[in-house]
Amino acid sequence: MLSSAPRSYRPSHLVLVILTLALIDNRCFGGDATSSTFEPNQTVLPVSPPDRAIVLLESNSVPRFVSMSGQPINWPIEAGFLTSARTQEHANHIVSTVHFRDADIHAEFMTSPEAHGNSGLYMHGHYEMQIYDSFGVDPPTDQDEGSLYRFSKPLLNASRPNGEWQVYDIRYQAPTRDATHQIEKPGTITAWLNGKKVQDGVTFLEPRSPYTPYRHGTTDYLVAIEKKLLATGVGPLFLQDHGSPTKFRNIWIVPRDSLAGEYTPPEEN
Repeated sequence: MLSSAPRSYRPSHLVLVILTLALIDNRCFGGDATSSTFEPNQTVLPVSPPDRAIVLLESNSVPRFVSMSGQPINWPIEAGFLTSARTQEHANHIVSTVHFRDADIHAEFMTSPEAHGNSGLYMHGHYEMQIYDSFGVDPPTDQDEGSLYRFSKPLLNASRPNGEWQVYDIRYQAPTRDATHQIEKPGTITAWLNGKKVQDGVTFLEPRSPYTPYRHGTTDYLVAIEKKLLATGVGPLFLQDHGSPTKFRNIWIVPRDSLAGEYTPPEEN
C-alpha cells in the first residue's frame, strides 16, 4: 500500500491551488473574457487605459476616427479633446477606424448647454448610450443620459452638470445573427456612468432609433460597413453629432475576443 502524501501536498490541495492560480490568471491577463467582473474605476479623471486597450483618442496623437464618408474628420481638436462639429442635418457623426465585436468601451465627455447637450456613443452604429443634459432629471427616461436609447432607462440618474467632465464605461456584447442576418441571440450591455451602474446586462434585438447612421444621412462607406457588420458582428464606434458641441477625450476599447482590428474598406469594382 502506498503511503499517503504529506498534508501540504494532498492532491485535493494541489487541485485547489491550480484552480485558484487559473482564476487569477484569467482576471489579470485576459483569459476567458466572459468570466471577469465589470466594475470600472471612475473615481479620478482622466482614467489611464490598461495595457490591452486600443486607444482611439488621446492627447498628442491623430484620432482614429474618420467621417461618415471615410474621409478625414472636420471636428476640431484642441488640447487632446475633440468637439462635435454640428450640421443642420445632425448627421456629422465620426466613425472609428478600429472595428470590434465584443469589447469594453471607455469614453470621457463634456456636455454643452446648447441643444440640450445632445450626443451619444453608437456601438456598431446601431445601439446608442445616450449623452444628454439630464442633470437633476427625476425620474430619467429611456431618452436621458445613462439610457440605452429607446431600449432601457438608466437605473438611476448619474449625470453631472454641463461643463463637467463625465465618463462612460460600457461592456458591449454584440447580438449574434444567422446566415440570413436575423438575430438569433440578443446582445447585452452593462454600463457605468460617473461611478454609478446605469445599465445591468440589458438585452436588445434590432435597433429602434430612426436616427442611426445607417438610416439617416448614410453613405456608401457606411453601407459597406453595415453589410460586413450584419455578416460578422464586427463594426465601429460612432461619436454622434446631434446639434450640440459636445467634447470628447480619452476614448479606448478593450476587445473581449480576437476580432478587433483596423478596418480596410472593400476595393471598388
